[in-house]
Amino acid sequence: MTDAPRFVKPVTRPADVGLAVTFDGPLALDCGRSLSPVTIAYMTYGTLNAARSNAVLVCHALTGDQFVASDHPITGKHGWWTSMVGPGKSIDTDRFFVICANVIGGCMGSTGPTEADPATGKPYGLDFPLITIRDMVRAQKMLVDHLGIEKLLAVAGGSMGGMQVLQWAASYPESVRAVVPIACAARHSAQNIAFHEVGRQAIMADPDWHGGRYAEAGAFPSKGLAVARMAAHITYVSEAALQRKFGRNLQNRAALSFQFAPDFQIESYLHHQGATFVDRFDANSYLYITRAMDYFDLAAEHGGVLADAFRDSPVRFCIISFSSDWLFPPGENKQIAHALNAVAAKVSFVEIKTDKGHDAFLLHEPEMFDTVRGFLNHAATDIA
Repeated sequence: MTDAPRFVKPVTRPADVGLAVTFDGPLALDCGRSLSPVTIAYMTYGTLNAARSNAVLVCHALTGDQFVASDHPITGKHGWWTSMVGPGKSIDTDRFFVICANVIGGCMGSTGPTEADPATGKPYGLDFPLITIRDMVRAQKMLVDHLGIEKLLAVAGGSMGGMQVLQWAASYPESVRAVVPIACAARHSAQNIAFHEVGRQAIMADPDWHGGRYAEAGAFPSKGLAVARMAAHITYVSEAALQRKFGRNLQNRAALSFQFAPDFQIESYLHHQGATFVDRFDANSYLYITRAMDYFDLAAEHGGVLADAFRDSPVRFCIISFSSDWLFPPGENKQIAHALNAVAAKVSFVEIKTDKGHDAFLLHEPEMFDTVRGFLNHAATDIA
């Protein structure tokens, strides 16, 4: 007998994805294809001022969504960045108009592989085109323009969200005053690509994947997606944090079982992470979004010179990293700061000492809160 959990429940898209707007398109993509029409699901918080000058765009990470500061419609859990966004918080919704959009390729209402292909009426599946971080930002720019905002006060986000932040600064420097890229890099490392490939292969090896056509088969690759999440989650925390929280403690037993059921608390924790993830995320979206991160290389877009991505940029930068982050270590964040210094850009860099690892940007880190608050307040000093 085994008490290992079963991963069988497929993600269900909620009826309410917040706000949404559909554009006739086309949205040109880096892969050479285009999307038409394009739907972007999003949420807003706070009030846009009369001058439309107080808007802050928050970009979500790989497994995030538009529900940055409100309860998730599937899980019922609080928004993923309620520690940062809200009344009186660092990104103060009493002062700023906050926008957060589900990225294209996602599974919470924006156009992605779960949505119907207008050519067939069936879910896109793997017929959905490959997307990039730059494609995600192009779609966000369409939304911002639709909202009548000529210039964002700021764009902020961590991890993959930080990649989008950097892309905003490179692609639309005249459309944003300030940016806060947190715990990210200007390109995905070989190690990170490797971890993503393990996750993708786990999904595609699941017999319920059906070559990406699982919806038509009435199936869902829950086991593969759960394993992908388990592997990825290890990279989000530091060894010190895992040791402090779990160590080698046993899970609900006094001795080793000498079976392959979870003996240790850390095993049970990873099983829980996998099981809860499949409740809210789509397997094909995971494939597409991880691939977009792998393809991200801002220097390659500018002749191999990262500094050229920011040359003559009027944007103010505040780069935040965490000492124990081994997914996007401080050195990779410092490379961005060095490139900005090389072109005399307005940049500040903060390395926060913590043992919480990459996920520190989602957790209670007072120094991060104070840094973001101070930076945004300074950026907002001359707005109407």
